[in-house]
Amino acid sequence: MKYPWLQNVVIVALIFSTVLLSCASRKNRRASKELKSPAVEIVKAESEEAKAIKREEAAAASAVEKSIPEEKPVVEEKKPVVEVPLRVELPDVNREFRGAWIATVANINWPSKGNYSTEAQKREAIQLLDLLKENNFNAVIFQVRPSADALYDSPHEPWSYFLTGQIGKSPNPYYDPLTFWVEEAHKRGLELHVWLNPYRAHHSTGGAVTSESMVRKASDMVVRLKNGMYWFEPANPNTQDHAARVVLDIVKRYDIDGVHFDDYFYPYASYNGGADFPDDASWNTYRRAGGTLSRADWRRDNVNRFIERVYKEIKAEKSFVKFGLSPFGIWKPGYPSGVTGSSQYDELYADAKLWLNKGWIDYFAPQLYWPIDPPRQSFTALLRWWESENTHKRHLWPGLNTVEVRAPNRPQEIVRQIEETRKLIPNSVGAIHWSIAGLTNSPGMVQAMKTGPYSHQALIPRSPWLHANPLLTPSLLLTEETSSVFAKWLHKQPDQVFQWVAYAQYGDVWEYEILDGQQTEKSYPKIKNGKPLKTVAVKAIDRLSNESDYIAKKVK
Repeated sequence: MKYPWLQNVVIVALIFSTVLLSCASRKNRRASKELKSPAVEIVKAESEEAKAIKREEAAAASAVEKSIPEEKPVVEEKKPVVEVPLRVELPDVNREFRGAWIATVANINWPSKGNYSTEAQKREAIQLLDLLKENNFNAVIFQVRPSADALYDSPHEPWSYFLTGQIGKSPNPYYDPLTFWVEEAHKRGLELHVWLNPYRAHHSTGGAVTSESMVRKASDMVVRLKNGMYWFEPANPNTQDHAARVVLDIVKRYDIDGVHFDDYFYPYASYNGGADFPDDASWNTYRRAGGTLSRADWRRDNVNRFIERVYKEIKAEKSFVKFGLSPFGIWKPGYPSGVTGSSQYDELYADAKLWLNKGWIDYFAPQLYWPIDPPRQSFTALLRWWESENTHKRHLWPGLNTVEVRAPNRPQEIVRQIEETRKLIPNSVGAIHWSIAGLTNSPGMVQAMKTGPYSHQALIPRSPWLHANPLLTPSLLLTEETSSVFAKWLHKQPDQVFQWVAYAQYGDVWEYEILDGQQTEKSYPKIKNGKPLKTVAVKAIDRLSNESDYIAKKVK
């Protein structure tokens, strides 16, 4: 061999390869053996885990066995019995606004002239409210601001001369007449609307003008008329701000149901001896500022903006407080055709038709103080025309001249007018009587109302455009007594309840009674007119005359 050392290297390499192959063979045989038979260590781990699981299952079973008493039966829990409400066919309740104006200016209705005694004033007020309640009226329009004065505790204007005989003098002993009137009206289920005159600053019967009078305190807003009255200037922005502030103060502080303006805007021409209203300074200021309206349109615009403002501010403060107006009954001569008389549009600068067309009011009470028959100022012709202008379907409750309508038989005429109103406006019936003196001074009128159109109680019509949260259903408990059944009802939101309607079924005949919100119980005889009492039901009525669902129960 050429390279003998190479032979030795090959021999060593062969020996090394043989050794490596032998080791690999043994390793592979051991791995194969491990795959065929699980390792002992793994089997032992699984066995311990299984034992632990068995111990846990045994402990749980033991705990369950201990929790169940031996030889005691399992009692099933009884589900509460839900009483299914009783459903019945209740009669419809009459709905009609029945109001009366109570004037304080010149002591027309209250308090009687020269009556400055607190207790005597309260007695007179209660007599008037009782008269309305007993004869099935349901609202009072109470004058609280006859002429920039107050029959309530006002931070903005002085106490009224008509209340104490002196401008700015408070009642003695002190009381707040408006608080008293509101509370007493609500006790009787009567709505109370505050009646304000927005522009009159001093009435000729209101005593001497003193330093306490708004004539002196707000002289920059007030003008004097030739008949001795003083008038706020409607065009003056300060006038509008002051009057709106007075309204909003009452709405905020008193639990009233409505705010009411009458027919006095710009004054009647006769108040100033036929001369034009003295507003030259404001008119000239308007013209210099580039105003383009005619003087008449400018005056109407002043009033229009004020009416819209008051309506919106009332609703922003308390949406349930209604805003009502009682303008002069004729908008313009010739509307409707054949009607003659004064024009509020041209003389008072009051575009009452616009306010109705725009829906800036909740109820509209045009003073239709004429009888039905004369065509020149026919009650029915005018009412029909106003209804044709009621585009927003607000309440249209005409003012009736209960005191001195020119008719041979005054009570009969008023009854006819109510009947005609019901025919012409069946969906929202109502009327306001000028004034309560038509009742206090005429027993015949009271008798005609009570035995005629107002023979039964009535709820005030709903105002569906005013939002109200749904009333909850009241609860009712009946307790049987010897000869009667005592009914007691409750409500989860008593402050939301203004009235109740309580029903009783005798035999197959239902009867109902409207009760004020403070009454929550009533006793019913078991037998009436020979018929047994079968069912009692009750429902709640809110401030806007909306009804809750009823609850009814059978008499056992």
